[in-house]
Amino acid sequence: MDKLTTVLWYDGDAEEAARFYAETFPDSGVGPIFRAPADFPSGKQGDALTVGFTVCGRAFSGLNGGDMFKPNESVSFMIVTEDQAETDRYWDAIVGNGGQESACGWCKDKWGFNWQITPRTLLESQQAGGDEARRAFEAMLQMGKIDVAAIDAARKGD
Repeated sequence: MDKLTTVLWYDGDAEEAARFYAETFPDSGVGPIFRAPADFPSGKQGDALTVGFTVCGRAFSGLNGGDMFKPNESVSFMIVTEDQAETDRYWDAIVGNGGQESACGWCKDKWGFNWQITPRTLLESQQAGGDEARRAFEAMLQMGKIDVAAIDAARKGD
């Protein structure tokens, strides 16, 4: 067990979410599932209470806590991609599985968690600074899913 694990709150479908993440991202998997040993006020014996999982090598625990709390944009997961194909693969998996598109490389999965699908070239443009960063930033502001070729063109001033 990792010394620090991020716990994500779900409304009864932590196991489904963990399996989706494990199928979608590399170095990911579903770990131990703690099931209720007896019936309880909001569930039955055998229901998943917590689900351990990893996404890109990072440990998480999904807590089936009910509908009291919802995820919001104050927490997001950034996945750095190497090219358009990888960007498309993650974006399409999240949006195509009941998620929603947003702006500037952000999308939301069907459980309400926010993802930033961020091509490395965009991060590098911001590290470069100056006009290159400004051009790439302005191009990004017009996008939903990031278009790698358009960011690269903006970086060059094309």
